Amino acid sequence: MGILSVLDREHTVAPPGYSRWLIPPAALAVHLCIGQAYATSVYKTSLVKHFDASQTAIGVIFSIAIVMLGLSAAVGGTWVERNGPRKAMFTSACFWAAGFGVGALGIGTGQLWLVYLGYGVIGGIGLGIGYISPVSTLIKWFPDRPGLATGLAIMGFGGGALVASPLSRQLLGLYDDNYDPGNSASVAGGHALVALFLTLGIGYFLVMMFGVVNIRVPADGWKPDGFDPSTVQAKTLVTTANVSAANAIRTPQFWLLWIVLACNVTAGIGILEQASPMIQDFFRGADGRSTVAVAAASGFVGLLSIFNMGGRFAWSTTSDLIGRKPIYAMYLGVGIVLYALLATVGHNNTAIFVLLAAVIISFYGGGFATVPAYLRDLFGGYQVGAIHGRLLTAWSVAGVAGPLIVNGFLDREGKPGTLTASAYRPALFTMVGVLAVGFVANLLIRPVADRYHEKTAGVEAKEAAQ
Repeated sequence: MGILSVLDREHTVAPPGYSRWLIPPAALAVHLCIGQAYATSVYKTSLVKHFDASQTAIGVIFSIAIVMLGLSAAVGGTWVERNGPRKAMFTSACFWAAGFGVGALGIGTGQLWLVYLGYGVIGGIGLGIGYISPVSTLIKWFPDRPGLATGLAIMGFGGGALVASPLSRQLLGLYDDNYDPGNSASVAGGHALVALFLTLGIGYFLVMMFGVVNIRVPADGWKPDGFDPSTVQAKTLVTTANVSAANAIRTPQFWLLWIVLACNVTAGIGILEQASPMIQDFFRGADGRSTVAVAAASGFVGLLSIFNMGGRFAWSTTSDLIGRKPIYAMYLGVGIVLYALLATVGHNNTAIFVLLAAVIISFYGGGFATVPAYLRDLFGGYQVGAIHGRLLTAWSVAGVAGPLIVNGFLDREGKPGTLTASAYRPALFTMVGVLAVGFVANLLIRPVADRYHEKTAGVEAKEAAQ
């Protein structure tokens, strides 16, 4: 037995009396770290100057990471299920830290392609494996409240930027005397960026190890005190059967939910990616200058991060009470109304604009956190992590489509710094149409047909083999 055998699934089975409430903090440790991906804008301007590259060329780093998140989650989902959460979380930590290391090498040598390879490809693999690694484990520990459990962990991904943004600014100020952490337009030198990447890589690796050490899987036959599985069986769209990942992708339910997630993410990420310039463009005076200061726009981005994080917990927990299908009907149906209002009256009042955008982003976050529980309802808990991994390809598509739609319309309307609220209307009304497609897809979801279900004996044999 090698030293890494401690990572094997059989060595992560919880002893009797182990508190299930220790599992969400272990998952949160991983998600808070990989949520740093949402804070890349902090040093984007510095990278543009260092490499003498365009905004688009630097923005591709984030796009590659999100695409790799979806692809690695899809390809590695079954491996994660088979090997257990501890080995998966350790693997994620290694890839995530290595991504920062290779990225630092690229910055230090002036080779942008190494940053693409490091943070984008290698780090993106760490993102995907880390994102799905605790999902099925949390659902097994919380069969009575799967929405709450996944919301607790996935909340961390949305809130990762709240930690990473100020931390990155302070570190850049520490490593570069000419960098002003309080000025969003301040630019850090290459040496400071190298030091930042190395510090984040090492720091995140250590924090993720906390999750690796503390994660456990429940023993066979374990269930929460006082939990009656028959109460779950009685709910609409909640199955007591199991569907394998291979069979799940053959069902119409999987692809309808894929469309639902893709539409919800496309609409939300389009605003999230453009948040700071958007609020400044919506409120321009007669002289063409924005009435919203740069600092206030940065505060708006921080507020959206809070709603992104809070929505992941609040709405996914609410889904335990009202059901997954109704909560998605709210995300998409109310989202249609909010986008239409943002396009038509959002420019009249700053408070109205902020409120509308904040609720929209809370739905965006809630969609991510609720989807693992929706999958559990439809396909059972047998291979829900692997199914979730395959479904996240919708995020890869939406991560490209959302910004493309918004930026495509804005490029046609004029140059950055000269746009007004009217320039955003075509993009916002397009998002209304995207959400309508998702709303219809959600309405069409029905229970999975019996022919896709695994036989009980087959499930037990496969679990024993694993």
